[in-house]
Amino acid sequence: MSPSPSPRASLSHETDVEAHAKGPGLSYNKDATVGSFAMSPELFEKLYLTPKVPSAAQGVKHFANPTPLGLMGFVISTFTFSMILMGWGGATGFSPVVGIFFFVGPILLLAGMIFEWIMGNFFTMMSMGLFAVFWLAFGMMQLPTLGLASSYADGATSESYNTVIALFLIVWGFAFFTFFIFSLKTNVIFAGIFFFAMIAVWILSGAYFKTGSGDYTLAGHLQTAGGALLFVVAILGWYIVVVIMSFEMRMGINFPLGDLSHLWPGSNAEIGDEEKQK
Repeated sequence: MSPSPSPRASLSHETDVEAHAKGPGLSYNKDATVGSFAMSPELFEKLYLTPKVPSAAQGVKHFANPTPLGLMGFVISTFTFSMILMGWGGATGFSPVVGIFFFVGPILLLAGMIFEWIMGNFFTMMSMGLFAVFWLAFGMMQLPTLGLASSYADGATSESYNTVIALFLIVWGFAFFTFFIFSLKTNVIFAGIFFFAMIAVWILSGAYFKTGSGDYTLAGHLQTAGGALLFVVAILGWYIVVVIMSFEMRMGINFPLGDLSHLWPGSNAEIGDEEKQK
């Protein structure tokens, strides 16, 4: 399979692809075509799912792409969580599906995180670790056996109890904001996940503040709004899963991700230089 561009189209990553094709990591049976270029799965992830910075660990080539595994845990948990927040079908409470906080999201996210770390993919490793501990922490709050609200006189309606959770979510909003800034070196879809997650948790923090003050009507509206934004987050996450799986399975369908690397001139050259040195 030729790594040269065809006369029909060109991509903004021509330097990266050509550099990668010249390196010893090129494998005929593992290449796939994106646009009209031959591109390996490793380079695809580097171009579209991780920021354009050199990585110190690029020697591992024989593992499968772990990114969709972690993202599947994330989107299944987020879809379920968001639909319950919006009250679809009269759904209330998370006790029946508390497993999404421990055995779906975190397990798959942590497995993906470990292999992203092994493969030297810094940003996806950090992202999966962040979401894994978010689900674990939030899941602990939903376990009735812990009786976390029982230490407050008014239980789950206590102003102090709800204020604590609201502050917790505000901090998470700033964490997502930080990741959103760095995700601007990846693509529009990845950046959208962190942007909408940031807004969602801040809105949900407002719902907890209003619950603590007794304004249950506004709290309900804020909860629904937060759930709707998380539903968007889940859709974006699922879209990335479809993109990666279709690429790995050589479906021959090119889905746009909205590459943002052109906003960071010089990063592509760094990757190209790194590939040439291997």
